Amino acid sequence: MAPKRKPMLEPIRINPPGCEGGLSTSTNITAASEANLEALQKKLEELDLDEQQKKRLEAFLTQKAKVGELKDDDFQRICELGAGNGGVVNKVCHKPSGLVMARKLIHLEIKPAIRNQIIRELQLLHECNSPYIVSFYGAFYSDGEISICMEHMDGGSLDQVLKEARRIPEEVLGKVSIAVLRGLAYLREKHQIMHRDVKPSNILVNSRGEIKLCDFGVSGQLIDSMANSFVGTRSYMSPERLQGTHYSVQSDVWSMGLPASGHGPAMAIFELLDYIVNEPPPKLPHGVFTSDFQDFVTKCLMKNPADRADLKMLMNHTFIKRSEVTLSYPGSSSSRTKERTSNLGGFIL
Repeated sequence: MAPKRKPMLEPIRINPPGCEGGLSTSTNITAASEANLEALQKKLEELDLDEQQKKRLEAFLTQKAKVGELKDDDFQRICELGAGNGGVVNKVCHKPSGLVMARKLIHLEIKPAIRNQIIRELQLLHECNSPYIVSFYGAFYSDGEISICMEHMDGGSLDQVLKEARRIPEEVLGKVSIAVLRGLAYLREKHQIMHRDVKPSNILVNSRGEIKLCDFGVSGQLIDSMANSFVGTRSYMSPERLQGTHYSVQSDVWSMGLPASGHGPAMAIFELLDYIVNEPPPKLPHGVFTSDFQDFVTKCLMKNPADRADLKMLMNHTFIKRSEVTLSYPGSSSSRTKERTSNLGGFIL
């Protein structure tokens, strides 16, 4: 049986060069960067992470420390990665560093005080360093748009996989569920925040086999400012959110369970919203999936949030424990990993 791993990172602030208070010379910048890296290495040693996860986090934060202040003129657009009500995401090259990033552009007509608050709130993303969270380079405002610069995930999103595959194998769904649960638990335990928008397009993958969450609700002001654009994402909202009542991290659990059940926004949006609120929760078809997985999805999709499983219960569920035993960790060179590796529409597992 594979050893248990709990890759949950303590917050580590890696400030871009020149952003440390009172630092102006290159000598001080270098000293600050080295101090940050030493702190990072110490934190990584305290964690029970896969060696590849340690190396990748350390490599990313080393690169990030060299990026400096982000400016609109420093980016060269390569191609569009996706677009929706929330904005457009482009693959870009950051010319000063040569790094390829994903840059999300959100057009907002808001007052300067509000946009400054949004940028401040987004700075918390600097502290979200986890193998299950898309890494963050920085955010800035230019020409009426908020720019959020993130790690580029070259495998695309889970919704692209769902469009190309008639049915995702249960073993793959197990790996996705583990990554999403660990990402949600990290956000909750280390930063006391909910995701608020769990859906297939916010679950990204890369060619190394890593699965990560993006676009979580770290900025309350940004969420409020984009409220009029949320219609398209309501299809994965829990019944309590659609009804406008109090909601908690249990709402994220519902949102995770819905695409796993095979039910998505196939019907007209208002018909679907009425279905979520007023009809029994969807169930998996019999004879296709194991009873463990059916029970896992059922516990995610309890309409009453008080009856719904929480993150801890789900992490200890039989389906997850079974999936952890067969899980091939990204970067592993074992023969078992090679045997279990498959390519599903660009989704490397």
